[in-house]
Amino acid sequence: MLAFVIGLSVFIYSIKDQAATLAAFGYPGVFLLSILANATVVLPAPGLVLVFGAPALGLNPWIVGIVAGVGATIGEFSGYIAGYSGSAAVENRDMYDRLHRYILRYGPWVLTVLGFLPLPFFDLAGIVAGVLKLPVHEYFIFTLLGKAPKMTIIALAGAGALSWAPWLNQVISQYIGQ
Repeated sequence: MLAFVIGLSVFIYSIKDQAATLAAFGYPGVFLLSILANATVVLPAPGLVLVFGAPALGLNPWIVGIVAGVGATIGEFSGYIAGYSGSAAVENRDMYDRLHRYILRYGPWVLTVLGFLPLPFFDLAGIVAGVLKLPVHEYFIFTLLGKAPKMTIIALAGAGALSWAPWLNQVISQYIGQ
């Protein structure tokens, strides 16, 4: 399972340059891109940048936020699965122990807070949730409660940026190829 997650992360990282093409497919493209961007464990993917730019394609930022939030939540299952299978290699043991204690003490609300914050800690939190065998539906719901508002705020910020920086629309459209 660990080899699968690592392989998936490397593959997604290698196709990150094609992410702009995916965004041109509208809401389904944003959804798929969000899954892929969040399925990587530790390696960066351009998901947030394209969620920010999606309103330049004429997409409703509220819908983009929800679609991207659901996609991001599904993508985050890569870490959960690695932890659940017991095959997760944790490099930062100190942070792992801290997150383990927080999730035991505060429950899945830790996932909501970390899902909302634009920090790389969520991959490790997903692994911890998997190790703790948190029920799948709880993992999904509490992760979604953090990811959907974050993605909506990012999409709304992108839509707002279009009004005070109209040239941004041209830059984004050129980047995405429309």
